Amino acid sequence: MPSPLVYLTLVLVIGVAAQWFAWRFRFPAILLLLVLGFALGRWADPDEIIGQSLLASVVSLSVAVILFEGGLSLRFRELAETGPAIFRLITVGCIVTWILATAFGRLLVFDTLRVAALAGAIFTVTGPTVIGPLLRHIRPHRRPSAVAKWEGIVVDPIGAILAVLVYETIPAEGPEAAAMMLTSAVLKTAAASLIVGGGGAALIVLLLRRHLIPDYLQAPIILGVVLGGFTLANELQHESGLAAVTVMGIAFANQKLVSIEHVMTFKENLGILLIGALFVVLAGRLQPENLTALGWGGVLFIVALILLIRPAAVLAATVRSTLTWRERIFIAWLAPRGIVAAAVASVFAIALSRFGPSEAIRADADRLVPLTFLVIITTVAIYGLTARHLALRLGVAEPDPQGVLIIGAGEFEREVAKALQEDGYVVKLIDSNRENVTAAKLDGLRTRHGNILSESLQEDLDLSGLGRLLAMTSSDEVNALAAIAFTHTFERAGVFQLPTPQADKKTKGQGGENRPTARRLFAPDATYNELTRRVKAGAVIKKTLLTPEFDYEAFQKQHGDRAIVLFIVSKTGDLKIRTADDTSVPVAGQKLVSLIDAAEPSSTKEKDESAMEAA
Repeated sequence: MPSPLVYLTLVLVIGVAAQWFAWRFRFPAILLLLVLGFALGRWADPDEIIGQSLLASVVSLSVAVILFEGGLSLRFRELAETGPAIFRLITVGCIVTWILATAFGRLLVFDTLRVAALAGAIFTVTGPTVIGPLLRHIRPHRRPSAVAKWEGIVVDPIGAILAVLVYETIPAEGPEAAAMMLTSAVLKTAAASLIVGGGGAALIVLLLRRHLIPDYLQAPIILGVVLGGFTLANELQHESGLAAVTVMGIAFANQKLVSIEHVMTFKENLGILLIGALFVVLAGRLQPENLTALGWGGVLFIVALILLIRPAAVLAATVRSTLTWRERIFIAWLAPRGIVAAAVASVFAIALSRFGPSEAIRADADRLVPLTFLVIITTVAIYGLTARHLALRLGVAEPDPQGVLIIGAGEFEREVAKALQEDGYVVKLIDSNRENVTAAKLDGLRTRHGNILSESLQEDLDLSGLGRLLAMTSSDEVNALAAIAFTHTFERAGVFQLPTPQADKKTKGQGGENRPTARRLFAPDATYNELTRRVKAGAVIKKTLLTPEFDYEAFQKQHGDRAIVLFIVSKTGDLKIRTADDTSVPVAGQKLVSLIDAAEPSSTKEKDESAMEAA
């Protein structure tokens, strides 16, 4: 048995490494986390190393942070198109799921209706721990993505509260006593969630707005408020802490008084670390014999959950909604269970196995956790391996967004956009200059007028089909700020800006280089002024297909410094944006999109034309 230090180190390393490996080879991270966690559990039992009581507390606090982080990603503006569908999914859909899961649970797995009802309540949850990573993997369009995200985050505390209500009625004698318990619990939970959650968000905003917290302490203090609010709400009413931190996250995300970007970055990084560690630890607690003891009843229950219960719930919740039938099918095939289901099931199973009012209930309690983990493993595996393929077949997801969002709509930017659009790539331009916007629209380009630094514009942008940002305005400051603003959306690898004349100079007194906020476009000297000068002097954008006879060396020999390679298109149509530090050599079969100065020799024109004919 390893020491706690060795075990915890392995948990963190495996959690992070598995997520990187899954990102690198493009498959769901959760599936790998579960497999590796189960394997680690055969060598080291987390209950013995950490202790059951401490482990339960750590899991609860971690889930609180994850739900708060999930709440931060929810924006009320997303409800404009899908609000009714989301509301019915977390109400009607939740009730349908509970009723049907209870019925099938009683028929196939459990001997008592009360534990079957508890299991049905637990299986209403999905959660950001599984929905978030899967949505990053699937990359669906905005509407189905918003519905799945809202449902996954909001239904977690609702399902947990429903499970608490069912649990508290188990020892009740008669329907009247159960009804009184339910009414009391609902009122206490609603009060605790709204007061603690709303009060916590208000406290954070007050402290930040009055600058009562130094920058380096903001994230730790907010984390303390979240954990404190979670524990306080739980003390006021059992398991109401999840609802409280979700309310806190949503309220904090939708206020307009202080910026939350720096908080979101910290919470996302912490959330990723916690998700990896939790799945590894909880999967390690599962014993193989517990799964096999469920028999065919457990397997049939999962089949019913995936093929009957989830589609029925989505159908009942989305009838007459604005969602298309393709979006409904996609949502019906996306309901993986995650950490919240595992955590809630573990807490109630321990309590019922010790203090259950009857032998039958105690026996059913021993089946609750294995069934929950079997549901988690199976739903994550099935949805994780098939949902992206289904989304692509339904046309509700992008296979690999190759389009570009261009900041600026001047003459050079318009020429770039036209060249890319001609080759079938999605292009969108944004500019605050109305003349540039009008000229771009006359050229048939998708263009939006506005300030890219405006929060409302950023929130309202439709980014379907767009995978990269090119900041190419005349202002280095605007380019840098736009790159920072969209790093969260496109990640660092997908954010580019024009170089500045000072990009390669040392910053005096700072002990390091003046590093750009994004990847530098095209070439070290491809500044806005230089590109504009070339275009005004007659430079044009040309496309050249490289062949064994006319390779990149021949291209350089004929064009020399008069050509700046902007993009490289692979044989499969993948668009590669050329950067200033890119030293790779294009090969035959690739197409170059270049800015070439005017007055080139006729021989060069002929070879370019022959190359384009070959294309």
